[in-house]
Formats: sequence, C-alpha cells, structure tokens
Amino acid sequence: MQLSGSNGIDEAALADIDYLRAMTTGDTISSFLSLDSVAVGMPGGEAKAVIDRMVDLLKSDERVRDLERLREAVNARERMMSTGVGTGLAIPHTRTDAVSSTVGAFAVTAEPALFGSPDEVPVRLVFLLAGPASDMSRHIRVLSRISRLMQREEFRLRLLSAATPLEVLEAFEGAESTLLAS
Repeated sequence: MQLSGSNGIDEAALADIDYLRAMTTGDTISSFLSLDSVAVGMPGGEAKAVIDRMVDLLKSDERVRDLERLREAVNARERMMSTGVGTGLAIPHTRTDAVSSTVGAFAVTAEPALFGSPDEVPVRLVFLLAGPASDMSRHIRVLSRISRLMQREEFRLRLLSAATPLEVLEAFEGAESTLLAS
C-alpha cells in the first residue's frame, strides 16, 4: 500500500502511520541500538575517524557480517556527500550486504565532529545506520524516523545531557513512545 499526499493524507499523518507500524512490529529506532552500540563522550574530530569509531561499536553485533566492508561502505557514502544534516546532527548511513539486517550505532561526542553540516552547527550527535542493500524502503523509513525525532530540540538536549548509554536508550524509547501523542 502506497500512501501519498494526493490521497488527502498529510505528511504528519503519514509519519504517524509509519510510527504506529514500527511500534506494533517492534521495528523502532531503539530496536536497532544496544548498550554496546551507544557511546557517550566519544572523541569528535574528522568525520572519517568518528565513523570508524562508530563502526567499531558494532563489532559484536551478530547482524554485522563483515565489519571492514561495513566501514568501507559507510565511508564511501560519506565521501559522496556529507551526512551532516544540521542542528548538530550527522546521520552517516549506507545500504550494504555487509549486514544481514538493519543495525545502528549512536554517539554523543565530547567535542564537535567535522561533518560539514549545511547550517555549520557543530555536530555532537551522530547516528550511524546500515541496512541490507536489498531493503531500500525500510532504510528510507528509518532515516525519516530518525530525522523526525531529531527535529525536536528538547530530545536533542536530552541526548546531549545523557551521561550513560542507558540514558541515551531510555531517551530514544521515551521519545518514540510519545511521538504519536504529539
């Protein structure tokens, strides 16, 4: 079933439908993260170095088939175009057969990461997303969800003030569960 603005459903309603589907199937943003794939106080610096550290967070994730191919794929995507999206956020992402299903890693950096964001706001929130090459629609839906959550300033501030990976995971879970109420 494909929904578009031409059928009278607005963009916010489509996003709510997508979130409802994600919540009922367990396909939430927080389901792609674990305590091992979240870092607080990660060093910032050049985008490539930050991406490499983010990929290393996934070394024990069973969904990662080949860590080095994953690293190469994310860095290749970053060379094509910066994934710094603004408001202090970067979302390095790729679709690759180096993963069996969608995986994520998240970091709050101690100092800015140099992703070349269009608004020139220093990046301190980095969400790495990798999905199978064959699953483009899911990849786009998840990127959209991440983007929608990160548009909320209070959520970004909560992430920036998190002291532990558990606090980050709790922030994502809480934000996702209240998103439909807005």
